[in-house]
Amino acid sequence: MHLDETTAPQPATTRPAATGPAAPHPLPPGQRPAPLEPFGLTPFAAVHPRVPARPSVTVGGAVRRPTQFDAAELLALPGHGDRRADLHCVTTWTAVGLEWHGVPFRAVHEMIAREVEPRGSARWVTFIALDGFRATMLLDDALTGDVLLADTLGGVPLTPDNGAPLRLVAPAHYGYKNVKHVCAIEYGTRYKAGWRGWMSHPRGRVAREERSRFLPGRVWRLCWRALLPSSRKAYTALRERTR
Repeated sequence: MHLDETTAPQPATTRPAATGPAAPHPLPPGQRPAPLEPFGLTPFAAVHPRVPARPSVTVGGAVRRPTQFDAAELLALPGHGDRRADLHCVTTWTAVGLEWHGVPFRAVHEMIAREVEPRGSARWVTFIALDGFRATMLLDDALTGDVLLADTLGGVPLTPDNGAPLRLVAPAHYGYKNVKHVCAIEYGTRYKAGWRGWMSHPRGRVAREERSRFLPGRVWRLCWRALLPSSRKAYTALRERTR
């Protein structure tokens, strides 16, 4: 990964369901509906994570006691359930009506924070993937009720293509915040842009069209729509060549 996943945007003006029926409703500014398929930053097309038999999540950064947790332990926390949400890619497409199953990150944070004791100044949290991708969110954003650590999509366990073993689901934020293959979490005292560098936004909120720290979101719409076909072609070709 990790821009997200997509095929070419469809010209429809209302949203068809990606994994089941969904009532049409307006998309966020600049978004168009599209199916969910593998897509992301081209360097990650050649990286194919091997999911361990017993997945774990290492927690560190600005904490007193770095610790490792079994993924199964996190998924057993209270609040584990279903969530229907859209996935909004910064490149202007949206996969709609996705059926996720997982545990609220807020519950995960409450449990792991007791063990690792983040510093009082740790206002950011970085999610790290098996393939090396990472993205940072404001901790307050990650603790909203709609953010999940998911292990199921469409009623079946996540596949490597869809982000196994765990995937962050943050519907109010662009897809580059929705990290696949989560294997580590780091608390931090400052924002780290990660792989997307200057193209990322510290918050990445869809409703405010925070596509990047530079230039208004409406300008990036035009840029991404122009670049998406060639970017998708390059990603897909490299992915198939390195399987």
